[in-house]
Amino acid sequence: MSTTRPYSPGDRGPEPGGASETSGGDAPAEAQSGGQVRRLSFDGQSGVVPLARDFTRQALYAWGWLPAATADQRAAAEDVLLVVSELVTNACLHAEGPDHLAITCDRKVIRLEVTDRGSGQPAPRTPHRAGRPGGHGMFIVQRLCLDWGVVRSPDVAGKTVWAELGAPA
Repeated sequence: MSTTRPYSPGDRGPEPGGASETSGGDAPAEAQSGGQVRRLSFDGQSGVVPLARDFTRQALYAWGWLPAATADQRAAAEDVLLVVSELVTNACLHAEGPDHLAITCDRKVIRLEVTDRGSGQPAPRTPHRAGRPGGHGMFIVQRLCLDWGVVRSPDVAGKTVWAELGAPA
């Protein structure tokens, strides 16, 4: 787990400036790095967790992750949907709600980014008590993801919580 490094060990760097922003179910934009990017604004939306899951599911279909041909591919897609649910739910519970969701996919990794206006620092509860209600979100994210972290901009209130999952084999 990394909560300070904004990018994975491969250091793909920030999103290229040429990636256009899309919202709702619009077609994905092609990033200069060859990855595909989809963005969703939650401005004025209600029911943001199911909205985020549906948006992510549509992206997974568009990118060929769904329909899944194997159990491993199905599990990988379900992990992505679970992680996006956890990140958006945490923004709702601890950070005045999410502002944006960005999903970036290349051949090996899918990156989820949830931006909110909260000042808190997400972290798995320690010690983790499986039988205790609540408090499992970041533990789940930590267990399912290759890496995750938080990015803050000095001039902007809030943060972006990101998580990366490996593509199915």
